[in-house]
Amino acid sequence: MSRYTITVTGKGRSDPDAIIGYDPPLRTLFLQAFPHEVTDDPALWLGTRDREYETVDALRAAALARGFDFMPLPAALAAKLIEDKAAAAGWAPRDGRLAEFLKRLNLSD
Repeated sequence: MSRYTITVTGKGRSDPDAIIGYDPPLRTLFLQAFPHEVTDDPALWLGTRDREYETVDALRAAALARGFDFMPLPAALAAKLIEDKAAAAGWAPRDGRLAEFLKRLNLSD
């Protein structure tokens, strides 16, 4: 499971210690933000079901629907999330269309 720290904003507050990542067993991107006041769970937790969010855009749309945002992600982090998903799926992240995308971001080897 990959985990990267980002800032999530919304509803008049900000969480600079929010987590975005990829969960291989669930095959989904996830987002966790804002410590819950009573439990150990995050108050905002997206990506808890199988293949729930297969793209960053889908994850962002779900966050926006709940009044939160985390964009823009740095290009290097967006690429890393794609690579994490590719590695978990067992395909080379630097081949084909993904390689072209990374070249446009100037992140390829």
